[in-house]
Amino acid sequence: MSEFVVSESNEFGIIRELFLEYSKIKGAESCFVSFGNELDHLESFYSGGALLVGYENGTPVGCIAIRKIDEKTCEAKRLFIKPEYRGKGYARILLESMLSKARELGFVTVSLTTKPSVMPVAYGLYGRMGFCELSEDAGTVRMSKEL
Repeated sequence: MSEFVVSESNEFGIIRELFLEYSKIKGAESCFVSFGNELDHLESFYSGGALLVGYENGTPVGCIAIRKIDEKTCEAKRLFIKPEYRGKGYARILLESMLSKARELGFVTVSLTTKPSVMPVAYGLYGRMGFCELSEDAGTVRMSKEL
């Protein structure tokens, strides 16, 4: 049986690898505006937030990030599970861990953007976990959840 553990991480090499693999998802290109700058400055880009990595039996297989917008609002970013590890419920565990960490950091609202046509499974999961649609623009949906 596999063990899946999520922990806050400052192992930027591992995080960069996961983010880069995520950036190669066909159709997700618009999710990566200024991506080089983000990768080059992970620590400052996510200052006041957190970088979480999911490990299966010690191997990094997924991630999610919390970016501080202001004192009360954060943005969930970069939810990713390596394709060979999908279908095990890890995305839900990463999202739950992110919500818990966001509460711990004092945020009251979490926002995110997603492209339902590219990531329909993630989009469905966000809805099941209580995220509400705020707007849609050119196929990109903005969602939020009160903590």
